[in-house]
Amino acid sequence: VQLVESGGGLVQAGGSLRLSCAASGRTFSSYIMGWFRQAPGKEREFVATISWSRGTGYYADSVKGRFTISRDNSENTVYLEMNSLKPEDTAVYYCAAKPDDRYHAINPRLYAYWGQGTQVTVSS
Repeated sequence: VQLVESGGGLVQAGGSLRLSCAASGRTFSSYIMGWFRQAPGKEREFVATISWSRGTGYYADSVKGRFTISRDNSENTVYLEMNSLKPEDTAVYYCAAKPDDRYHAINPRLYAYWGQGTQVTVSS
């Protein structure tokens, strides 16, 4: 399994970015795909998840209403659309995959596969 993130960068507060996670190596129809982030000196935290088969999303309260997770089955890609960005959104963002779509999970330890991360920096 390979997960490759892209789309990070530097943006001013209030701006937008779209992160992509290209997934390969197996069929992900029974997976939960997640986005997590880690700021310097902090633990990795849950951002959003999506059921690949059902397309249902689940969000952390801190990003609800600003971020949208989606997937493109034909491209085998998961997206995180981030709007109204704040300086506190600054972190390395990671894509992850959990091979059990019975439930969404916010604990990063339940995810078996991870990408290398992409840096998002929001300036004030």
